[in-house]
Amino acid sequence: MSTAAEVYSGLLPLDKPAGITSHDAVLEVRKRLASPGAGHLGTLDPPASGLLLVALGAATRAIPVWSKTDKTYEGRIRFGVTTSTQDLAGEVQGTGDVSGLDEASIRAATTPFLGSIQQVPPMVSAVKLRGTPLHRLARRGLVVERPAREVEVHSWEWLSFSLPDAQFRLRCSAGTYVRTLAHDLGQALGCGAALAALRRTRIGVWRVEDAITLTELEQSPARELLARAGVPLDLALEALPTVRLDEAAAALVGAGRRPVVMRGQAPLAGGPRSVAMRGVDGRVLALGELQGHVDPRLAVACPRVVFPWAVRAGGRTGAPPAAELAAPSGE
Repeated sequence: MSTAAEVYSGLLPLDKPAGITSHDAVLEVRKRLASPGAGHLGTLDPPASGLLLVALGAATRAIPVWSKTDKTYEGRIRFGVTTSTQDLAGEVQGTGDVSGLDEASIRAATTPFLGSIQQVPPMVSAVKLRGTPLHRLARRGLVVERPAREVEVHSWEWLSFSLPDAQFRLRCSAGTYVRTLAHDLGQALGCGAALAALRRTRIGVWRVEDAITLTELEQSPARELLARAGVPLDLALEALPTVRLDEAAAALVGAGRRPVVMRGQAPLAGGPRSVAMRGVDGRVLALGELQGHVDPRLAVACPRVVFPWAVRAGGRTGAPPAAELAAPSGE
């Protein structure tokens, strides 16, 4: 008999407590829901808490769809100290004078960090250099040159000041290291700074207020948790442009073939997971992209990720070859 998690595909918002890794939090979900393939969207460092989106079932194959989603954090920065990890969990490497620091100077120094900026990832991070995570090199005492990456800081609000600490709220692009922002702000001010606390409150449209806790995970029935907090895959993919498939086209997609469909407003050549291909009942059958057709009203649906239920349906139904365009003209 299947468990709730074995037949469930979607996202489960989890409120990760400080003190454990994101990987360990996902392991708890895997054990409790008997979902061995569960994965997460966006790592939280062990000292950080807050929203961790866990993908269950077939949703793990759609993780790249949500991987670039903006994130919102609240936290606290301590000025006058620098550490090996850019947060207070690391070894103190230096201290600075904060006697002349005030709210106005902090606000002014924040402005250059808004918008599109270049950020050098910290040594203690999962970023890989020639296949090796930087944190492994850091544990061996190595410091290597890291290329800067472009990130986006959409907003940086200061909530309160109790110097040398200050509370903030930040919305940024995926891949932004908040502790590096804290470190770099301290460098700009000349006194140093380290991240003292961090909590992720939002990932795209999903809020930490709607997440379950590890205690609830341990104590509540799996079906109850999924019914209350789970985000079914069909709902989680609503942000993607939709291509509607009739029964014949759905059968072809289930077999990994490329039917001709009505294009609608979906983009052409948007990437391997740029459109959601849905059946007549609205269920997502596959993710893929559209390619051009000689008739601008039409497009060729190219499935890249086909979900198991679409494969089964395609195997049963079949479809006439005329519904498929194997090598369309006008691509």
